[in-house]
Amino acid sequence: MTELTPDQQIAFEAAAFRRLVAHLRERSDVQNIDLMNLAGFCRNCLSNWYRDAANEAGVPLDKEQSREIVYGMHYEEWRTLNQREASSEQKAAFEISRPKE
Repeated sequence: MTELTPDQQIAFEAAAFRRLVAHLRERSDVQNIDLMNLAGFCRNCLSNWYRDAANEAGVPLDKEQSREIVYGMHYEEWRTLNQREASSEQKAAFEISRPKE
């Protein structure tokens, strides 16, 4: 395996993150509940992780700001444009797979 410098690793991780965010923005047809049911995370989780990283680094970032970074627009605007009502099947699957606290 090729040894990466810490700077290279950070740059490659950042590039992968940007590509994931771009992909999720392009695939607005994929609902967050589908992501949760299949992968155990969604756009909101990603924005929470981003906010947590910023706050841990001493950079104040609130929930709405981090969501706008991930969604590419205000969260409520994205919901209005893209979110559909979850089916009873999606809701049942979520109850089975939902994160346990």
